Amino acid sequence: MGHKYKGFEPNWYINKPPENSYRSIFKWGEWDEFKHPNEKLYELMKKTFNMTDNDFIEPKNLGLDDVKYDGEIKLTKENINKIKTIVGEDNVNEDVYTRLSVSYGKTMIDSIRMRHKKVENIPDIVIYPRDKKDIINIVRYCNDEKIPIYVFGGGSTVTRGMEAVKQGITLDMRKHLNKVIRFNEINQTITVQAGMQGPDLEEYLNKAPEKFNAKRRYTCGHFPQSFEYSSVGGWIVTRGAGQNSTYFGKIEDIVICQEYITPIGEIKTNEFPAQATGPDIDEIMMGSEGAFGILISATLKIFKYLPENHQKFSFIFKNWEDAKEAAREIMQGQFGYPSVFRLSDPEETDVAMKLYGVEDTIIDKILKFRGFNPMERCLMLGFTEGEKNFSKLVKKNIKKICKKYKAMYTTGYITSSWEKGRFRDPYLREDLGDFGIMIDTLECSVNWENMEKVHTGVRKFCHSRPNTICMTHISHFYPQGANLYFIFIAKMEEEEEYLEYQYGILDNIQKYGASMSHHHGIGKMTAPWLESYIGENQMALFKNLKNYFDPNNIMNPGGTLGLDLEKNLIRNNKK
Repeated sequence: MGHKYKGFEPNWYINKPPENSYRSIFKWGEWDEFKHPNEKLYELMKKTFNMTDNDFIEPKNLGLDDVKYDGEIKLTKENINKIKTIVGEDNVNEDVYTRLSVSYGKTMIDSIRMRHKKVENIPDIVIYPRDKKDIINIVRYCNDEKIPIYVFGGGSTVTRGMEAVKQGITLDMRKHLNKVIRFNEINQTITVQAGMQGPDLEEYLNKAPEKFNAKRRYTCGHFPQSFEYSSVGGWIVTRGAGQNSTYFGKIEDIVICQEYITPIGEIKTNEFPAQATGPDIDEIMMGSEGAFGILISATLKIFKYLPENHQKFSFIFKNWEDAKEAAREIMQGQFGYPSVFRLSDPEETDVAMKLYGVEDTIIDKILKFRGFNPMERCLMLGFTEGEKNFSKLVKKNIKKICKKYKAMYTTGYITSSWEKGRFRDPYLREDLGDFGIMIDTLECSVNWENMEKVHTGVRKFCHSRPNTICMTHISHFYPQGANLYFIFIAKMEEEEEYLEYQYGILDNIQKYGASMSHHHGIGKMTAPWLESYIGENQMALFKNLKNYFDPNNIMNPGGTLGLDLEKNLIRNNKK
């Protein structure tokens, strides 16, 4: 069976320029919303990877040509016909492209496989459940027949989270299970189905007066970098964090209650702001990544939408140590937190100055004159929000602390540049991949005490590969620590080469004492490291929960959370 990958363009290639030249990739002059002055970024790529203009003329390995897939389908005709009677024939899809599109996510390994026309680990069929009753009947039938079930929400996973390693079926929640169940302005909550997409949820809340006859506008406050292509269900089952989480909290701080369908029945929690009724069932289910059951709906906190109180700021510090200390003091100052809060290390700051059009401007010249030297200086940016006086007070105190550490205030200009591309800049990686340049990320959580050990150690490994860029920033902050986010760029095209490099970074994250994930989740990619990170007794607890909820192992099987790792499955645990 032949198929083209071209349909992936809405997810992978955002407004892709028509010209096959470096001008389309780095100048972006013909892109609708992008006017970044990226000549300098282009020059950096050429210098780092020993490339010339000629290397950027003809893209390669686009993965857009016909691909043959003749994989065996494990479901019987009887199985498929029975499922069609449950959900309706129109809600079952057997097309190869559709099956592929709900199994591959947004990690680099997905992109590499697509470019090399490698199709694997896809479900036998895709189902669009219409309601809770459909899901109950599907789970009951699949449990009896021992048919694996995977769930697709938005497809933004970077951990191979919904890859159908054991085939079976994938439930695509987007088509039908995407509705608002209840809006409650008194409690400031909204209950939505798990397939609700991020932009749709935010539109409902921003337009609450028009949609729900509400007295004012609201926001969810959850804006992951994958916001445009992620679902509420995906946020919850991976314990995700949005870029504004320093103020609003991670998704587990926003969830009030949830409803799941599991092979042993329904799990539904109560809508109260807090309880003391034993261990928290919500906490057990959040982060379970579909391994315990299927999330049907959730009730979320909502917040007043006050964009008029948005206070932008940016500062440049002379060195990384001063910048870190200032950030720690801000978070421990007890005067409130900024919403978006980002701190880039010297290498990332150098790239940011190019990306945001600051390098060689009057601002850059003033910085250099005052001793803020390239590859030493560090960029801090963000904004505050909330009630008007609160927002102003937080910004005032941030300025005061940064001034103490002799940082230079660079206004909200840089923050505005960052905001314009906050959800789309990451997709530059697909265009870089057209010319054999790999860019990917891994992130972890650290406390203030061990931050420098992790930052230095992981970056040392990243740079052990010649001609490699390793940008690092802190993107989510707490009084006790923060999230470290590593972005590595290298000339690399082969799957095995990439995987070995990725494994080495994960090894070093664990070696230097960081968490294995802060907000991406574990999936099947990071699973081999989980047990040695959390400990044998804790892993045994997870496995016992899995056995209780899903005794036949039909829910997202194949290595998710390390619950059923097999030899050579994704990666054999060498610990």
